[in-house]
Amino acid sequence: MNNDQTISLPIGSVLSVNLGRAMDMPYTSAPAGTGIDKRPVAHPVMVTAPGRKGVAGSGLAGDDVCDLRHHGGDDQAVYAYAREDLDSWQAEIGRPLPGGSFGENLTTTGIDISNAVVGEQWAVGDTLVLEVSDPRIPCRTFAGFLAERGWIKRFTERAEPGTYLRVITSGEVAAGDRIQVLHRPDHGITVATAFRAFTTEPELLASLVGVEGLSPEAKSSVAKRVPISLDADQ
Repeated sequence: MNNDQTISLPIGSVLSVNLGRAMDMPYTSAPAGTGIDKRPVAHPVMVTAPGRKGVAGSGLAGDDVCDLRHHGGDDQAVYAYAREDLDSWQAEIGRPLPGGSFGENLTTTGIDISNAVVGEQWAVGDTLVLEVSDPRIPCRTFAGFLAERGWIKRFTERAEPGTYLRVITSGEVAAGDRIQVLHRPDHGITVATAFRAFTTEPELLASLVGVEGLSPEAKSSVAKRVPISLDADQ
């Protein structure tokens, strides 16, 4: 049985590539500070698989990840957020949200990231290939950086989390690069579905059992929280 779709479909582009340098902020407990304040850069950036979580940081050269326990590593090598979703938040918040405002490495356009399928692979520019992994779960550092009342609750209720990506093939990325979907699993579990399962709708967790593309950490969380065996033979 063919359990995936192999396609070549233009879906959007990179609007900006954003890097952050370590800064000491009052809302983070990491000794090295935080790299959440990411700013667009005008030059191409090399992207590689950084290595094991807990040891390695960002996949983008020149981008700092300070809290290695919770961020960075192969399954969180890159974080992408859609310009269209930023625009929606910008209208609600009433202040400008330039690329990088949510701590994202790639601000995209033309992509409905919330409806990207976990395990979906993107060709970005000439050589870079990325794979959708886990949704971003909001944390205290994110809330402190945005400085918006009730931010974690508001962000969670909207369920437009953006997505982490792992690096399948290394390469450079720059603003203006085209993004194409190369591969899309047919399990149908989207970034938004996974996010709701881990946050507001735990009844959806059973649908994540066996989903390829989720990080080992996410799979372990699902296994611990789903109380029954879902083996097909039972």
